Amino acid sequence: MSVLVGKKAPHFSAGAVINGEELVENFSLDQYEGKNHVILFFYPKDFSFVCPTELHAFQEKLAEFEERGCKVIACSTDTVESHWGWLQVAKENGGIEGVNYPIIADTTKTITTNYGVLFGDYDYNENNELITDGPMIAYRALFLIDKDGIVRHQLVNDLPLGRNVDEAIRMLDTLIHHETHGEVCPANWEKGKEALTETFDGVADYLANN
Repeated sequence: MSVLVGKKAPHFSAGAVINGEELVENFSLDQYEGKNHVILFFYPKDFSFVCPTELHAFQEKLAEFEERGCKVIACSTDTVESHWGWLQVAKENGGIEGVNYPIIADTTKTITTNYGVLFGDYDYNENNELITDGPMIAYRALFLIDKDGIVRHQLVNDLPLGRNVDEAIRMLDTLIHHETHGEVCPANWEKGKEALTETFDGVADYLANN
């Protein structure tokens, strides 16, 4: 598993469902570069159990991301047809009806592989036949990407461990604060709280008052 923080987010172009219903063929993050921060999160599988709780949780907080100029994008290794079908199923029946941010279909598993979050590996047996080791689905991973296309934060959870969407917003706030004010954000920092200057005096003053 690779660490992408500080590096350019891997480029991709893939099928996706946007606006909860429209299928597109060549979705990429290029459209946001220079304009928006991006939260790109991976989830294991459509029509599963923990995954819909996460997709709905991001939808419920979508306005908070958007008011900060951040786009939320989801991705799994399912097909666009699977995504579309799941979007037609009501929330009370385990579906994700009402989710309207883009959901990418990484059917070739190249996006998941390039981001270092594929659960499983390709290999060849003694007959030179392609085989897999593992379910070949995505871990619960999240990447915060800045307007220059640089990964600034990443988080990877094992399959049973759901994420905290409020923490994703907090991390977005820390990045925006740093970009805006040039200050750095201490442990448990939240929007509106005091931050630090990158000097010894700045740290000393902060510790003396907190």
